[in-house]
Amino acid sequence: MMLKGKIAIVTGASSGMGNEIAFKYAMEGAKVIAVARRLEKLEHLAEKAKKHGGEITPLVADISKQKEAESLVIEAIKRFDKLDILVNNAGIMDDFSPVGDVSDEMWTKVMNVNINGPFYTTRSAVKYFLTREEGGIIINVASIGGLFGARAGAAYTASKHALVGLTKNTGFMYSKHNIRCNAICPGGIVTDIGSGEFMKSVNQQGLAMASAGIGANPRMGLGSEIASVAVMLATEASSYINGQCIAVDGGFTAY
Repeated sequence: MMLKGKIAIVTGASSGMGNEIAFKYAMEGAKVIAVARRLEKLEHLAEKAKKHGGEITPLVADISKQKEAESLVIEAIKRFDKLDILVNNAGIMDDFSPVGDVSDEMWTKVMNVNINGPFYTTRSAVKYFLTREEGGIIINVASIGGLFGARAGAAYTASKHALVGLTKNTGFMYSKHNIRCNAICPGGIVTDIGSGEFMKSVNQQGLAMASAGIGANPRMGLGSEIASVAVMLATEASSYINGQCIAVDGGFTAY
């Protein structure tokens, strides 16, 4: 019960890594507000947690919309009188297009979800964390695509690089206020991100270029493996880790 007594928000919790993080947090004793746009899947997650003695509260919101994203911290305080942990996990994939082929629609949507949403929630959380001595913890789920230039298309790559930058700046700027901000940078993980709207018509040139070196990937990872790192970053076991972007990729980027 490493998170007993903690209140956490996890975005993008209806499936994949966010679903695993929210469930793992609940199993470690946290009361979790699970955020996504699909209520049915959130309710299923909450029921699953309840059967195992955990507590998850579903909350439908679209974090790409400023008012909805900024309401999450307010909702946590209203329901539980505090917030300890914010996990910005929600994200969408692009279609592997290089910059010359990126549409305005895709660029705007990817940026709204992958960086604007985390910006809104992080800003709200930091303002709250500054009001209390114990501060708080922010965990962003970025990508190895935010560490390198050719793991996806231009829009996704730019958005995850921006999230890495936001993580480092936030961690440093508030390091004297007991506020820690770190990012997990997953490699290839078994999720349904590939079923997103922009992946229905993949840019073949971009995909071919981004696939170079894919043979070095030892295996696909599991959402539960990302969740274990998210637990560690939310505990005192990581008290001296701040402003870091940790690749969790089975060694893929170590070659």
